[in-house]
Amino acid sequence: MRSLSLRLAFVGAAFAIGCAAQAADAPLKGKTVAFVPTSLGYDLTDGWNAMVRGQLEPLGVKWIVRDPNWSTDAGAQAITSLINEKPDVLLVQNPDIQSYARLLKRAEDAGIRVVQVNMRSAARTSAFVGADWVGIGEAMAKAVVEKCSPKTGRSGKVTIVQGVLTAAASTFQMQGVQAVLAKNPDIKVVSNQAADWDASKARAVTDTALKQHPDLCGVIGFWDGQDTGTAAAIREAKKQDQVFLATNGGAARTGCANVANGNFSAYMTYDVKQQSQDLVQVIKTLLASSARPAQDISRVTPVGVITKASLRDDTCWNLEEYKKK
Repeated sequence: MRSLSLRLAFVGAAFAIGCAAQAADAPLKGKTVAFVPTSLGYDLTDGWNAMVRGQLEPLGVKWIVRDPNWSTDAGAQAITSLINEKPDVLLVQNPDIQSYARLLKRAEDAGIRVVQVNMRSAARTSAFVGADWVGIGEAMAKAVVEKCSPKTGRSGKVTIVQGVLTAAASTFQMQGVQAVLAKNPDIKVVSNQAADWDASKARAVTDTALKQHPDLCGVIGFWDGQDTGTAAAIREAKKQDQVFLATNGGAARTGCANVANGNFSAYMTYDVKQQSQDLVQVIKTLLASSARPAQDISRVTPVGVITKASLRDDTCWNLEEYKKK
């Protein structure tokens, strides 16, 4: 009899949990969430698109994507159009700090909840979900300092390969890098150039630095997508054993592959899987009430560090697995 009572209690508890979960998801049905990335076609944006969409659509959410294909003007037009269409939540990955700021304020004023993804603008909106860019800059600089300090017998010469200078990712990473280098005056920055998130530009910048400074010890790169070009320049100069490349990215399988093959010496990460889960939770919170949250619900992704020594088969995620879902 006691056994039957326990089973009935367990079933009742499970039913209650199921009902609570359904009630929590009820505000999502029939809602619309729109996403304006910098561009589709690379691991970060394709990952967010596949993972967030995969969690929301089964709950009855309409998912809209407007791809500006790296055009800020096209992105502005997409956001303007969406303001008129009035989705319930608008996710935006800003190309820089200023370009979309006024539009995001317009969207918020129109009652649309705006979540900025990974790169902030000057406008304050309902939430931000993204990387700890200052922390990433600090982690990359510390790794390069540890490897290249003259105290270790190396030259102390390093280069910095930034992205778009006006992008929040570049601005805040540079703050982190400078904070560390200020405490290590024996490290000499011999080149600090922007590659605009372009692998071919990163390759050219690094090639020039290697020719001008044959004893170069380290490179701090601001995104793994562009730093495949940085790595190519180092490889072509046959200096993979000499030059330590620290970069960062969303922990996709391609990033881990570049750690495994020696292209990246240290890979600082902001896990796209975690960010996607955080985005879904933030969206659910925003849709649960018509009132704005009383507290800041933004989520900043912890900094991960991947090296050959820490690499495992399951360290990075595979986009193809999420595209199938």
